[in-house]
Amino acid sequence: MTTSTRDAAGTTRPAPGARDAVFAQLSDAGRAEQVARRLADAIVLGVLTPGERLPSEAELARRFGVALVTAREGLGMLREAGLVETRRGRDGGSFVVHPGDGDEALLATRLRGFSQVELSDLAVYVTAIAAGCADRAAERSTTADDARLAAWLDAADFSGPSAARRNAGGFLLELAVLSQSTRLVREQIRLQAEFGPLLWLGMRDAELRAGTADSARVIADAVAAGDGNAARAEVSALLAGVARWLLSARARIETGGTIDG
Repeated sequence: MTTSTRDAAGTTRPAPGARDAVFAQLSDAGRAEQVARRLADAIVLGVLTPGERLPSEAELARRFGVALVTAREGLGMLREAGLVETRRGRDGGSFVVHPGDGDEALLATRLRGFSQVELSDLAVYVTAIAAGCADRAAERSTTADDARLAAWLDAADFSGPSAARRNAGGFLLELAVLSQSTRLVREQIRLQAEFGPLLWLGMRDAELRAGTADSARVIADAVAAGDGNAARAEVSALLAGVARWLLSARARIETGGTIDG
């Protein structure tokens, strides 16, 4: 199982499992905001890639289990947020626009919707899943798996916020794959699709980006050495730092500041 594939142009794209999670039916159908939020999260995370054509309004309505007008309204919200553009004509449709780093309003709104307690609880749950993946990966990965993970990290870019968000989430997906647990992979994909853009909001911070890249190397080395305890401890430390940044950002927004201070 892999978390990414390459198209004819050599572009790395997330594997079908992550995309299936994006378009799974909504639990509370009938709300355009949920359609917009699901797709916006997938765009910011990188599951849906720049220039990609989204399914038609009718197909989105079918996949999400909502009315056609609801899917249409959700796409309208994405257009207003600058995440989707609609083109007319024979080759038209709704296409993903790269969010770059101009998604502050979108993510600030999302962050404001979580209480401090909810953010802490989310961090605990994400850490439990990721640490479990790291532990199992250290136990089950092969030499070939370890080499593939090292090569993946060599190609990963943590130099800017958008790329770092995608690669930080992608690294946790890679660990889930190495755990060889279908259930853990499925849950990690769900978490990344639903909470990834919020969880990795701290990748705006250069110091946290560098620390995340360093931690990923430490985790990969621990997995290759078969040291599950070390892999688990480093994953926990990484996500604890991510959680601290989020809680601080949430406090800044609550007092009228911005995400970054």
